[in-house]
Amino acid sequence: MMKTYIFSGIMTIALLLMSGCSQPPVDYLNESEEDIKARMEWWDEAKFGMFIHWGLYAVPAGEYKGRKVEGIGEWIMNSLQIPIAEYEQFAPQFNPVKFDADEWVSIAKDAGMKYIVITSKHHDGFCLWDTKYTDWNIVSATPFKRDILKELAEACEREGIRLGFYYSIMDWYHPDAQSIFEPDYNQGRGSGNVNPNFSRYIEEYMKPQLKELLTGYGDIGVIWFDGEWVPDYTTEMGKDIYNYLRNIKPDLIINNRVDKGRQGMEGMDAEGDFAGDFGTPEKQIPATGMPGLKWESCLTMNDTWGYKHFDHNWKSSETLIRDLVDIASKGGNLLLNVGPTAEGIIPDPSVERLKDMGDWLKLYGEAIYGADPSPVDRPEWGRYTVKDNLVYAHVFDWPANGELNVADINGIGVAWLLSDSGKSQLLFESKENGIVLQLPETAPDEIASVIVLERN
Repeated sequence: MMKTYIFSGIMTIALLLMSGCSQPPVDYLNESEEDIKARMEWWDEAKFGMFIHWGLYAVPAGEYKGRKVEGIGEWIMNSLQIPIAEYEQFAPQFNPVKFDADEWVSIAKDAGMKYIVITSKHHDGFCLWDTKYTDWNIVSATPFKRDILKELAEACEREGIRLGFYYSIMDWYHPDAQSIFEPDYNQGRGSGNVNPNFSRYIEEYMKPQLKELLTGYGDIGVIWFDGEWVPDYTTEMGKDIYNYLRNIKPDLIINNRVDKGRQGMEGMDAEGDFAGDFGTPEKQIPATGMPGLKWESCLTMNDTWGYKHFDHNWKSSETLIRDLVDIASKGGNLLLNVGPTAEGIIPDPSVERLKDMGDWLKLYGEAIYGADPSPVDRPEWGRYTVKDNLVYAHVFDWPANGELNVADINGIGVAWLLSDSGKSQLLFESKENGIVLQLPETAPDEIASVIVLERN
């Protein structure tokens, strides 16, 4: 039953027969700068989103038959070389009765996050929605029988949060993708192992599924691809998929991993070739950003994406807040991950840290949302962001002597603490290499205080 797939060949033929009555598809690979700017505006403004890695891998939670996976939790099928028939046994155990879409969206909103990207289908091929193209999904294969993505989409719409879907190009379960290499599912860039039916997987499975996601779940903002490194996948496939999706939803934003070999720090090549809409440095923040490109750092709160019951190496709230500031100061977005349990609970340490971030953003969000990157090098004491005629100095290390050396960016006329609703002016003195601000003895915020510098 789990191996049931419904191919769309008949539907494809019907569409081809009807194509003479339809408009030719638009080539979005040659989009104007003005159109790109308009389409990306909400994403540029948002700065902060929630990544959710959730699927059957939450059931073993990083451990299977007494073996603990050394790497990330969602790769357990490949890392421990679990046969497909054994991995299928996790489906009857996946019954997340404590899942509450409204609660998840509330956690994200209270954290100051503006969008959510959830794993609709990860590398194990398991689908979190009621897809008609396979029984390997949460409605057909589990006792839960509920469409997770539908509930999350409705909750996001109620709360004004944009929803996006992660979708893995690599698929360890599908017979036309990587399942034929069982249990060595992950075929890297240098592997010569290919599936001769991979193009059928793209045309009759992947594309129809993506169309389901774009047409049945509200106003989807982002498709976030991964697994593009498999030998079967090509840049030409990526270009075709990009145009296919944009013709379904013209304002859709698509990450660079829709292209072949575009993970991590890579963006467009020297010739300005195709690479989606934004770069995706993973578990890292580029030292100087990615000048000239849109980008988003995806980060974990501990050491895994998918839930591992024994991973307690949590980053502090201080680290995460300062990471957000650092990313914004370089012109990027932060997509911060949570890995819910098999019951449907976002772990308490994640919730606690997100609350701290939300509390900070309630006071200082003005200096993050919609801010432009710093036009000068980062100072030793913190970071800068800019918005219109305002420069925001994010101070991590409050000066013990009360004097802060600040760059005079296009002439500073007035300065005040962002936490001071009365905007009491701070005294400052112009120097040869900038200005020196006179600050209160105590920092308004132990993690990152913000000073507003208004330019003349």
